[in-house]
Amino acid sequence: MADASPPKWHLAHTTWFFETFLLKPFVPGYQAFHPQFEHLFNSYYNGVGTPFPRPERGFLSRPTVAEVIAYREYVEAQLLTLLQAPDLAAVQQSNGAVRNQSDQEVLARVTLGIHHEQQHQELLLTDLKYNFGHNPLYPVYAAGVLPEATTSYSAAHYVEHAGGVVDAGIDPSSGDFCFDNERPQHQVLVQPFALADRPVCNGEYLEFILDDGYQRADLWLSEGWAARGERNWRAPLYWREINGEWFEYRLDGLHPLRPDLPVVHVSAHEAWAYAAWTGQRLPTEFEWEVMARQQPVCGRFVEAGLFHPGPASRAPTNELCQLYGDVWQWTASSYSPYPGYKPLPGTLGEYNGKFMSSQLVLRGASCATPQTHARPSYRNFFYPPDRWQFTGIRLARDV
Repeated sequence: MADASPPKWHLAHTTWFFETFLLKPFVPGYQAFHPQFEHLFNSYYNGVGTPFPRPERGFLSRPTVAEVIAYREYVEAQLLTLLQAPDLAAVQQSNGAVRNQSDQEVLARVTLGIHHEQQHQELLLTDLKYNFGHNPLYPVYAAGVLPEATTSYSAAHYVEHAGGVVDAGIDPSSGDFCFDNERPQHQVLVQPFALADRPVCNGEYLEFILDDGYQRADLWLSEGWAARGERNWRAPLYWREINGEWFEYRLDGLHPLRPDLPVVHVSAHEAWAYAAWTGQRLPTEFEWEVMARQQPVCGRFVEAGLFHPGPASRAPTNELCQLYGDVWQWTASSYSPYPGYKPLPGTLGEYNGKFMSSQLVLRGASCATPQTHARPSYRNFFYPPDRWQFTGIRLARDV
């Protein structure tokens, strides 16, 4: 699949990021580890050369994994030397008091590189799952133990919000890291709405399937209906029907479908159709954010070692569960710039801004997301047919 890259490519590309944007511009006389790696492991930065075609990454039998690890060790050693230079050491010892613009830029790029690597930690797992999930042996990556189902799922409750003019985006005075697409903070008008207290679970989605949800054109957007037919969608990505029984592939193997677990690996088209079937809708990204700001950032992240969304623990009345972790939640919002948005200067401006076309925003985080990567303002984005990520559904409705 063109979107899935081999694990060693992720290891090499995150190394390439530090070499390209830190070592080459800030280390005089820096000698690249390999002259062709600049082309081979460039993802989409046209400002620094021609990227190697994404669909062909899986054909690269060379460099070997050992050579990629040697590349990482080489770049890491050079990077540590850069960070231990007297000027930068003084910056760190003085609690971040930046003495010149060059020091400031180095530290900003290191921070961005760390968050970039966190993104690829998640992508590595989702790409690996695509590979394993299409192997008829259904290999086990990690034998995580999900919480046992204590009760069958019950209907979701809806938590209301009065609406009004609310803040969206990150406050620049907070000093917290954010990507450029989370800025600037601005105000938006939100109409009164209600948000489901948990994501849609497998049992509910199975009812949609059994009610011919994939055969009813009236539930689907035109583009989604076409994608359903062209790609032969009949269920979420890793569901398998065997002898009349439903199973789900997880990174701990193939298991009977658990009705209480959140449905995952669905496209925005499927989420939209399911919402129409229920008579509800997908939330906007700002509806999600205004609710998320009222709750702590906690949930099941990659550190839990489960690699699959777990069941919802029933939230008290007027509280939401699983806002963070478990599954990314599709919104109805197009991925577009905030008012006053400015991309990062230079080639790093290609990081987010160039993708603000034809994609939808997802909010929250997933069971494969590092916990420090989750925050109320984070904007993930994918194309509506994409479903190899840990994407799920949370419903909303007008009030």
